[in-house]
Amino acid sequence: MEKTQKELNYERIAKAIQYIQDHFQEKPSLEEIAEHVHLSPFHFQRLFSDWAGTSPKKFLQYTQVNYAKKLLKEEQRTLFETHLLTGVGSTSRLHDMFVQIEGMTPAEFKQAGEGLTISYSFQETPFGICLVGSTEKGICYMAFVDNQAAGRKELKENFENAEFIEHELPIHLEAIKIFNPEDQSLKKIKLHLKGTAFQLKVWQALLQIPLGKVSSYKDIAIAIDQPSASRAVGTAIGQNPIAFLIPCHRVIQTTGQTGGYRWKPIRKTVILGWEFAHKDKDITHEAI
Repeated sequence: MEKTQKELNYERIAKAIQYIQDHFQEKPSLEEIAEHVHLSPFHFQRLFSDWAGTSPKKFLQYTQVNYAKKLLKEEQRTLFETHLLTGVGSTSRLHDMFVQIEGMTPAEFKQAGEGLTISYSFQETPFGICLVGSTEKGICYMAFVDNQAAGRKELKENFENAEFIEHELPIHLEAIKIFNPEDQSLKKIKLHLKGTAFQLKVWQALLQIPLGKVSSYKDIAIAIDQPSASRAVGTAIGQNPIAFLIPCHRVIQTTGQTGGYRWKPIRKTVILGWEFAHKDKDITHEAI
């Protein structure tokens, strides 16, 4: 299947950000980055600014590891503080204002989706194609996919005994509104998740991390009253079935390193930089 222009643009942006990550100590120029992605400096600057809402130079500041360290170390912000400091009226509203988790029943969990009908569709996002799946109770699956066939296969492996229908539903379109931080028309989204009690608790804690902020695995462990369970928390985060909507990308290592990501580490870096840029715009707007 031929790639859309949005997919091609994301791939170019991701390639540019990977180059920035690999060479940030050398402070690459606009011309050097543009040459790496085979675009003219003018075209690259325009493409990047349209995509991120900020310049490549400014974005570099968001993607560097030191910025993540600043968030966790210099500002000394914990998960609980960021929760308290977030304004409800802001475009960086908390996820849990409109995301409600409902765990599948023990029978549904055990039967691996037997009796469930899952409708799914492929949606374009700033970070590539996202497969969105839902049951009659809510969104059950969101994943970035580089190949639609592989995406379908992974979805079906998660719910081996379910029935599947490729059909776009209004709830799918509502879910991807999350990719527009300035959209004020977001409705409450219900998630219908297959997970253990521990996993559900971890995923619920992730919803408390606002846009433009990061937390650590240790912070999440403390938030669920299991401070010694950082490793188990990391495993649960890695098994999160809902990309972006449950923001597992906002959890980094206590050292400030971004760490891994189920849907590719570079995508995590791209998403965090994009969110920091939008948060920065929001703060500037509020200050005015």
